[in-house]
Order: sequence, then C-alpha cells, then structure tokens
Amino acid sequence: MEITTQDYCVWYDREKDTTFLKGFIRLNGELEYKPIKNLLVDIAVQNGAISIDLQELEFLNSSGINMLSMVVLALRKKGDIRVILRGSSQVLWQTKSLKNLQRLMPDLQLEMS
Repeated sequence: MEITTQDYCVWYDREKDTTFLKGFIRLNGELEYKPIKNLLVDIAVQNGAISIDLQELEFLNSSGINMLSMVVLALRKKGDIRVILRGSSQVLWQTKSLKNLQRLMPDLQLEMS
C-alpha cells in the first residue's frame, strides 16, 4: 500500500498503524487524486480507524485539500470509523486547512505538533 513519485510519497506503516503523506502534492483535480483517496478510505475501512500523518507534507494544493475533505466525508458517512490527523503547526497550509476538516467530522481527532 504505497504511492510514490518524484515529488511525494503516500504509504501505510503497519507497525505504526499510520498512513504517511510526505513531500509536495500538486495533482490536478479529483481524477488524479483518486488513487490517494481510495488508498486512505480503504485503509480506514479495513482497520475501522485511520491515523494520517501529514507533518512532512509540505504542500497540498486546493484539489488535494478537497480530496482530504472527501475522504473525511466518506468516512463520516460510513460511521464508527475513528480518524486521527497529525499535522505540523510549522506548515502554513495545515494550520489553516486541517481545522476545517474537524467541522466536517466533529469526532475527528486533530493533533498539531
């Protein structure tokens, strides 16, 4: 369960039970983000929970932020899936955007370092 390119990497670490997003993700629209969205939703559904570490994701464009919103909405709709997002207060887009995801899913646990 890994998606790797020259600019970014998305992978699931079984030992840490965490999905990591790292690098710069600048994809165009929903279709290009679909593999990442599917990976995140599949992990969450299989495990009944998902912990997503975004601390090393330096850039995510508006289409990517929309994709995260769609993941959160899909998991909220499924019910009983615990979602933890770990972000960095040092990364500007995260400080502005991740709190909005809590509005979509009030049970979402947001941890900023």
